[in-house]
Amino acid sequence: MSVRILALVGSLRAGSHNRQLAEAAVKLAPEGTEVEVFEGLADVPFYNEDVDVEGSTPAAAVKLREAAGAADALIFFTPEYNGTMPAVLKNAIDWLSRPYGAGALNGKPVAVVGTAFGQYGGVWAHDDTRKSVGLAGAKVIEDIKLSIPGSMTRFAETHPADDAEVAAQLTEVITRVQGTATEPAAA
Repeated sequence: MSVRILALVGSLRAGSHNRQLAEAAVKLAPEGTEVEVFEGLADVPFYNEDVDVEGSTPAAAVKLREAAGAADALIFFTPEYNGTMPAVLKNAIDWLSRPYGAGALNGKPVAVVGTAFGQYGGVWAHDDTRKSVGLAGAKVIEDIKLSIPGSMTRFAETHPADDAEVAAQLTEVITRVQGTATEPAAA
């Protein structure tokens, strides 16, 4: 059985190290697992219940929901902005949490990882993302933690896929997400 993992990246910057980390996940995915980086988070408007009605939901939000709905699991790759997750990820979570109780995240395994400039690698943002995505209905894999500090120096000349330690850790994350996605549902 092939497992589809959707990667949502919280940085829209072209040279984003979290984007590079997600690209590394695509390359490192083991046999039987496909990691797809979602394109288009920048196009999703801020969540507004007034426009989230059948027949008039913005196309970019529909695309996001469809991609998440088709995935077996998700990995959020987030930097830390001012001590928390970027607005683009929070907005994605808001769209994916609706309709309430039946959103695209409902029951899906989710892991949160990432890198940031600071000495803790974005751990506050990762914790906030886990909290928010869990409240949105996802099955957060709480014990998967990968917060890589010092991104500006660590990845200044090395792509995360070419950093042996990061590649090994990221491969472990993907393998664990894959395993969680294929576990039988608890009765």
